[in-house]
Amino acid sequence: MDMRKAHDRFHLSPETHVLTPDVAGLTVLLETLREGHSLLARPSDEPISPVLEPKQWLYCQSSGSTGYAKTIRRTPDSWIRSFEMDQEMFGLSSADVYASLGTLSHSLTLFAAVAACHIGADLAMLGNMAPRGQIAGLERLDASVLYATPAQLRLLLRAGEGSVLPGIRLIFSSGGKLDQPTRAALGVLFPQAEVQEIFGATETSYITLAGPDAPAGSVGTAYPGVELRLTEMDAAGVGEIWMRSPFLFDGYAEGHSAETLWDGDWLTIGEMGWIDADGNLYPKGRRNRMVTVADKNVFPEEIEGVLMRVEGVELAVALALPDALRGHRIVAVIQGTAEANKLRLLCRQEIGDHAAPKEIRQLDALPMLPAGKPDLRALARLWEDV
Repeated sequence: MDMRKAHDRFHLSPETHVLTPDVAGLTVLLETLREGHSLLARPSDEPISPVLEPKQWLYCQSSGSTGYAKTIRRTPDSWIRSFEMDQEMFGLSSADVYASLGTLSHSLTLFAAVAACHIGADLAMLGNMAPRGQIAGLERLDASVLYATPAQLRLLLRAGEGSVLPGIRLIFSSGGKLDQPTRAALGVLFPQAEVQEIFGATETSYITLAGPDAPAGSVGTAYPGVELRLTEMDAAGVGEIWMRSPFLFDGYAEGHSAETLWDGDWLTIGEMGWIDADGNLYPKGRRNRMVTVADKNVFPEEIEGVLMRVEGVELAVALALPDALRGHRIVAVIQGTAEANKLRLLCRQEIGDHAAPKEIRQLDALPMLPAGKPDLRALARLWEDV
């Protein structure tokens, strides 16, 4: 565990220069940090609001991809410790320019913005631009560190085909599995960039970190200061992931999640997975998305990972629909041009026939949430009349 001195307030460095001042919520964020107030981030036209109370807290509100609104509450210290750890690990400093592709209502984008303010890095927020504009903005503003979800990165890759941006030296990807084809393509667009995949959640912040040498299918090893354990493991070694770290949230200020449980200072958010002998974590998916097909457990996230490895698939979502005979049937939606038969065959080979989508639909663009993730509820409605 990291035993450094705790921080009770966020710091706003005078060295930070905001390079995109007109972004929604940014002026309020800077003023809130300057005054030391608590701040609330939520999906709206005004994504940041100050909260006047004696102790400073950070509140992030999200409806998520499948559930109702929740507001998580965390201490400044739970983020500042990771800011300082990243500085130590990656040599981050006030000489860097932090860029993000989302809005301040999304916790990853907010993390990047507050981190830049804390260490004195310049800040470029490009979430209000189309992907081609983001490519131009990264180059024009001399960005060196980029925070984005895999979905945002894939859109960037499609828009930046033929471009080269050597100024980016570090990419943090979070909010979904970063597949190997996307990682490889990032190396072409950003030839000087080290790509680090963050596995975590709004409630946990960092859980693991996967660099370029992480084994295929894993999300790397525990981030410094994080301890992991598995419970209720099955015959294959898959169990529920529990963690203990200084980066965990304090609790829900509003709403709740049946998957989020505490055992003393250990936390689970319902993620399932297994850990190899070298400590690499291989997540299978959320317990609340796990379904049975012909009496076999199926994780839609695992199917999505297989689909995303196929050339011609930019985005993929697997859904489980009720089936009176088999419990559930798997269907999928892809953004791309890959052949459905090829996709089904690969799922059969790698997971089993029960996991092969019975139907695969293609869309020009998947509906997305403000957080940069596919909207599962909107996609499920495609089958409401079937």
